[in-house]
Amino acid sequence: MELSKALKSNEILLLDGATGTELAKRGLMGKADANIVNPDIVLEVQRQYVKCGCDAILSNTCTMNRIYIETHNVNVPVLEINKAGVEIARKAIGHDKFVLGDLSSTGQLLEPYGTYKEAEFYDTYKEQAEILATAGADGFIIETIFDLREAVCALKACKENFSLPAIVTMTYQTEQRGGRTMMGDSAEQCAKTLTDTGADAIGANCGSLSPHQTVQVIAELRKATSLPLVAKPNAGIPRLEGEQTIFDMPPELFIKGIQECIDAGATLVGGCCGTTPEHIQAVADMLKR
Repeated sequence: MELSKALKSNEILLLDGATGTELAKRGLMGKADANIVNPDIVLEVQRQYVKCGCDAILSNTCTMNRIYIETHNVNVPVLEINKAGVEIARKAIGHDKFVLGDLSSTGQLLEPYGTYKEAEFYDTYKEQAEILATAGADGFIIETIFDLREAVCALKACKENFSLPAIVTMTYQTEQRGGRTMMGDSAEQCAKTLTDTGADAIGANCGSLSPHQTVQVIAELRKATSLPLVAKPNAGIPRLEGEQTIFDMPPELFIKGIQECIDAGATLVGGCCGTTPEHIQAVADMLKR
C-alpha cells in the first residue's frame, strides 16, 4: 500500500519512538555524524522499533538541513548525512512498510524576529527534501517546529517540488488557550493553515506537554481539520537534573495518554523524546488489545 492510501485508511498507524535519546544511551550524545560514522548503532536502534511492529519509522535526519548545519557548526555534509539516514531506515524496516524522511527546525528565526527570509528557509528545506526523496523515502515528516511560518516554508518546499505525502507536526508549549506554540500559534491556526497549504496529515510532537496534555491539542486540531492526526508526545514533561534533561514516564502511563489521543482523533501514534522501544512495544500491545 502507498503511504497516501495508508494515511486515508483511518487505520491506526504505529510510528517509532525517540532516536536521539536512544543514541545518547549508547554514547552518541550530540553526534550529528552518527549516520556516517556509526551507522550500525543507528540501525540497531531503528531495528528495535521495527521489532515492535511499527508501520513507519523516521530517518535519523531531523535537523540536518543546511541552515542548521552551518549555523551550529555541525561538520557534516548535507547530502551524505541525509542520504545515509534514509538508507539506514530502509535497511531497518524493509520495503513493505514506510520510511518517513525527517525534516525539522533550522534553529533560526524568520524576520522580523531573526535575520532569515522565508525564501532562504524554503530553499534549505527543498534541498534536504530532494535528498530524502531521491534516497527513497516514502514521504516526508516535518516535525518539532515552533513557528507556523517556518512549517509553511518546509511544507511548500516539499509539496511544490515532490509528489510524496507530507506530514507536519508542530511543537506546543501549552495546551491552554487552544494550544500554543512557542511563537504563539494556536492549534486551530496551525490546523487551518497547514490544511490549506496541502499537508497530508498534521499533529503534535515533543514540546512541554505530557501525553495527557497532548490529548487536548489533538482535540483542538480535530475541530479545525478533517486531515489524519498525529500524536507523538514525549515520555512525560521534561525536567532538569543538573545539566541532564530527564523523561521518566513509564510505558504503562504513556499508553494511557496515547489511548486518549486516539479517542480524540489521532490515527498515527508514536513517541518523541525519552520514549524507548519499551514504550512503543507497550503501544503496539495496547493496539492489539
